[in-house]
Amino acid sequence: MKPRPSPNIWHTPELYELENRAADPHGRVLAAMQEIGDWSGRTVLDVGCGTGFHLPLWAERAAQVVGVEPHPPLVSLAKRRTKRLANVTVLKGMAEALPLPDASVDVVHARWAYFFGPGSEPGLRELDRVVRRGGTAFVIDNDPTRSTFGAWFRRGYPEVDPLAVERFWSQHGWRRREIDMGWSFTSREALEAVVRIELPPAAAEEALASHTGTEVDYAVNLWWRHY
Repeated sequence: MKPRPSPNIWHTPELYELENRAADPHGRVLAAMQEIGDWSGRTVLDVGCGTGFHLPLWAERAAQVVGVEPHPPLVSLAKRRTKRLANVTVLKGMAEALPLPDASVDVVHARWAYFFGPGSEPGLRELDRVVRRGGTAFVIDNDPTRSTFGAWFRRGYPEVDPLAVERFWSQHGWRRREIDMGWSFTSREALEAVVRIELPPAAAEEALASHTGTEVDYAVNLWWRHY
């Protein structure tokens, strides 16, 4: 089984770092997650952790944090980022075959990582296996039905059917929290670079030509399920 390449972070992790820093400047996603399934003193699994950007955040309050990432160069970067954090472990692995024992984690975080609705059933079965009773899983994904970035995404990826995605999650027992997250970059150059790794070339140039400044209103869906 081979991992599905990520077109953004795999090839340009330095630009994806800019995106992570710009995303959700007011911490709305984090606040919603904490309200729904607090990770204080618990074991957190970050699926598709990339360079480990969020691992230190979970480590501040969690008892143990495990990051799982399929791409070896990103695994190395995540390990380097967290080498001084005694409660963080980074493992090479995929969402469809998590390298973890049964019933071993309490809170799962997956942000733009594999879980895009239809087709991710193997990953959901793995969550059923590894999440303890009383645990919570979170999946963060784009909402193409609203916001400026949502319109850009819809034009760039017309094959994504928001109704089919919503139906998929609902049928699998997940609930949704709509969040206006936002992007706030420190420079126009950073915004332009990130837009160009997130959208196909024609859609990226159209979006940039229609938008000024360094901020973008950006809506996401926080899908969640208690186990």
